[in-house]
Amino acid sequence: MTIRSEVRPDLLPYYEDDCDPKNLAPLWKVLHTFARKEPKSGCEPYIWHYNEIRDTLMKSADLITAEQAERRVLILENPGMRGRYRVTTSLFAGLQLIMPGEIAPAHRHTQAALRFIVEGSGAYTAVDGEKTIMEEGDFVITPSWTWHDHGNPSDSPMVWLDGLDVPLVETLDTTFAEPYGEKSQGNPRPSGDSLARYGSGLLPVDHEQRSPSSPVFNYPYTRTREALETMCKTDEWDPCHGLKLRYVNPDNGDSPMPTIGTFMQLLPKGFETSGYRCSDGTVYSVVEGTGKSIIGDQTFEWGPRDHFVVPCWVPQKHIASEDAVLFSFSDRPAQQKLGLWREDRRNA
Repeated sequence: MTIRSEVRPDLLPYYEDDCDPKNLAPLWKVLHTFARKEPKSGCEPYIWHYNEIRDTLMKSADLITAEQAERRVLILENPGMRGRYRVTTSLFAGLQLIMPGEIAPAHRHTQAALRFIVEGSGAYTAVDGEKTIMEEGDFVITPSWTWHDHGNPSDSPMVWLDGLDVPLVETLDTTFAEPYGEKSQGNPRPSGDSLARYGSGLLPVDHEQRSPSSPVFNYPYTRTREALETMCKTDEWDPCHGLKLRYVNPDNGDSPMPTIGTFMQLLPKGFETSGYRCSDGTVYSVVEGTGKSIIGDQTFEWGPRDHFVVPCWVPQKHIASEDAVLFSFSDRPAQQKLGLWREDRRNA
């Protein structure tokens, strides 16, 4: 074995020329990009004001039907990752429009999806044979590989926020999809069946967990809002979050879907959260009230139906001008299961 007495960094380009045709690369040249002191994301803070984008969304109905598009969605594309069709590094978000009388055909895919209802009343989602009517503020899940279709028998447009783990599934090379073959499923299970069976603090006596996702697929806003209003009477406000609740799978207390966490929080009028940051990039949808968020060195004013994104590990602070309710989702459950999730509450 030859022991070299001197290092020749000037020869590195010639060494790389030797590596390249053999599909090799020296780790030491790029190790600093893997072993950073803290995360560095291409995701940027941004806000989509609903009153500025609603007309653009409605115009899409003049261009293509829900059936032709399969899903008529405008992607909320993060400005730091244009062309990659994502709102954070691991998540997709978009606003879906379904007009009166339309049906978005049934299909299934390995990506898990959430629907958070932004505008309208009376449209439905059917998941594995059970139909649920959707109202503003409702949180609906379509777990991985479940049949689902949407329809709008009401006389007004319906808009909801779609959140999917598309980038995460693509990273794992596990993308599969399948059409149902007909516009909609049959409905062998009556509406409200899953909520009655699993969503009232009760479970069928012989129930066995068969899926990592929640057996409840519609979490009505009326129940969520009532819970927030009741809990706020105790005046137990978290300095970083106000009053923040997480949606759960009644089978095991985990997130309703294993890759996406969902939350609802109440900020009373005049409340200002302490500085906070966490490793899960988070998408917010404003349900009620007005206020502003300071994300990094930027300030964003928001009101009902606006949507904004907080990137991974960027400091955030929220200030409510009036009582405000915020829905949010992130990839926190996936990070927690992998032992990666972190938060910084040092300013609390």
